[in-house]
This record gives sequence, C-alpha cells and structure tokens, in this order.
Amino acid sequence: QVRLVESGGELVQAGGSLRLSCAASGLSFSSVAMGWFRQAPGKEREFVAAVTWGGTGTTYADSVKGRFTISRDNAKNTLYLQMNSLKPEDSAMYYCAARGRTYYSHSREAGNYDYWGQGTQVTVSS
Repeated sequence: QVRLVESGGELVQAGGSLRLSCAASGLSFSSVAMGWFRQAPGKEREFVAAVTWGGTGTTYADSVKGRFTISRDNAKNTLYLQMNSLKPEDSAMYYCAARGRTYYSHSREAGNYDYWGQGTQVTVSS
C-alpha cells in the first residue's frame, strides 16, 4: 500500500521560510517522479514543483521559481520543498504526489500522478 505523508506546514510571516517533507512508503520511491501541488480555499489545485526520479531534473511554476526548491533523498524515501521569501498568496494546503509508473519523467499535470498525500497546511501572514 502506497503512503505519502506530508509534514512541515505551519503559520509563518511573510518573507519567512519553511521546509516541507513528504515521507513515502509502499512504492519504489527512487524510481518514480514526484511533485508538489497546492490548493487554496475556493481555488483549483495547482502545480508547484516536480522532480525526476533521479533528482537531477526539476521544474517549477512561474509563481514560485527562484523562491522554492524541490529536492529528494532517495536513501530516505523523502521528498522536500524548501520555501523561501514566502508570500500571503502562497497560503494553501500543500500535497505531495507520486507517479505510478517507474522511470517516467516529471510532470506539471496532476492527472499524471497516481498517489497523493493528505496534505499539510501552510499559512503566510502579511
């Protein structure tokens, strides 16, 4: 059974930093691309960042490029999202996601991810 568990979300002031983690189990973590998505109240889920299975390729939403960094530790089966220079508009529930097929590249499309965590809440105060 695949399990993705996010952590690290909390209330932070604008300009601050947070690091989200996503602990994965039940899948061949080092062989699948991973992504972060977010959803604010009343809005659709949106892509944030994604990383290839080996960790060498990344892609970001324009809104977070230069401020957020996605990374992974395949030895620990853990995905990370370092978020710097946070803005109130970054407030949302953040979800990690895993592609179901091994050795497929990363994707910006939520429909290409087969497994999802329960989310961790990030709130940025102005």
